Amino acid sequence: MSESTAAPDAAPKAAFDLVIRGGRILTTAGIVAREVGIRDGVIVAIEPLGNGLEGARSIDLADDETLIPGLVDTHVHVNEPGRTEWEGFASATRAAAAGGVTTIIDMPLNSIPPTTTVEALELKRSVARDQAFVDVGFWGGAIPGNKKDLRGLHDDGVFGFKCFLLHSGVDEFPHLEADEMEADMAELKSFDSLMIVHAEDSRAIDHAPSAEGNHYDRFLASRPRGAENVAVAEVIERARWTGARAHILHLSSSDALPMIATAKRDGVRLTVETCPHYLTLMAEEIPNGATAYKCCPPIREAANRELLWAGLEDGTIDCIVSDHSPSTLDLKDLENGDFAVAWGGVSSLQLGLSLIWTEARQRGITLEQVISWMSTKPAQLARLTQKGQLALGYDADLAIFAADDAYVVDVSKLKHKNPITPYDGRPLAGVVRKTFLRGHEIDGMTPTGNLLRRGDVG
Repeated sequence: MSESTAAPDAAPKAAFDLVIRGGRILTTAGIVAREVGIRDGVIVAIEPLGNGLEGARSIDLADDETLIPGLVDTHVHVNEPGRTEWEGFASATRAAAAGGVTTIIDMPLNSIPPTTTVEALELKRSVARDQAFVDVGFWGGAIPGNKKDLRGLHDDGVFGFKCFLLHSGVDEFPHLEADEMEADMAELKSFDSLMIVHAEDSRAIDHAPSAEGNHYDRFLASRPRGAENVAVAEVIERARWTGARAHILHLSSSDALPMIATAKRDGVRLTVETCPHYLTLMAEEIPNGATAYKCCPPIREAANRELLWAGLEDGTIDCIVSDHSPSTLDLKDLENGDFAVAWGGVSSLQLGLSLIWTEARQRGITLEQVISWMSTKPAQLARLTQKGQLALGYDADLAIFAADDAYVVDVSKLKHKNPITPYDGRPLAGVVRKTFLRGHEIDGMTPTGNLLRRGDVG
């Protein structure tokens, strides 16, 4: 890419703050040769290459670069306040920007306090306000006893509510029984909010073998597909009965795909996500003791992975998000590699686009489709009406992506706070060279991210 700034005497002629032009611009019409004019942080012109749009600044893409809409990651655990040593808004949003992610929505746990009251939401906003390098929204939490708080959180701008159907991993965010979830769904239906669910059944897991020890196959057996399948079925039926919108988080069991497809055909208001680790890793290749790979639900077998890809391609699964759930190194129990003891979560916020593109291109899947799964569809899930597309009237949240470039993951160079990821040493295709938030390049030094509220426009 090359960049130029208009001479002072030419500045009055500049119709735009920034013009980006090139032969590969990913618009709603596909990848085409265009010039993009940006004013006041919004895309206000998209014209054929050669039309000569003038801007105070201009960028010409290199032949190997594609301009894409910034990714929208609706599943990120920032963990601040309370567990800032695990991550934090500054480190998380720097990592997001480095990976081409321009909007994240923060999960209501593992911060202390969790985002289950308006007061906790305001505390979290006060901490995030001057640290965000990308735009940040917030999910609320649905836990036993806080049904009275849901409407207030909704009115204060959360994008929906997360619940668990088994122990969440932290005691301050207890899980709901299915009947409690149904009651909360009925409440959310009254103001058309969204219930997002960690769908694993506690009783099924209570009956599963122990995960104790350093053998990955034991850990996998301790979180059986059946536990996920039963919980997904509960979510489907409770959404069917209440008419509420429901979303299945981090689907890992391909067994659940047929009933999800049936529910969607029946008109149940259901959406589903999966994550890069379920699409790029496989149980057969996870070394014993390698707790960097531990997450819940777990990474399953290669055959299961292939069926998840098929579920994406046929539309049963709607989107791909990170479920970035980091912790400190000691909580991963690296010394002993005990899967029963180690914190469950994969760090990948910075790497998602490259991970998915590396796999997708080998399967003949286009970059346009990848961006739909990782930007357009998550934005639609959260009803972010100005995010997720490179189109007129949308925020100029953009990334310059070199799809044919490559690199090897070096965990010590990632922006995440704690240097651990199962992808360390992995060769990946696709490099994010620049990321823009509302038309301004994110420099990693000056936080310019906004805190988003549901329903915000502009």
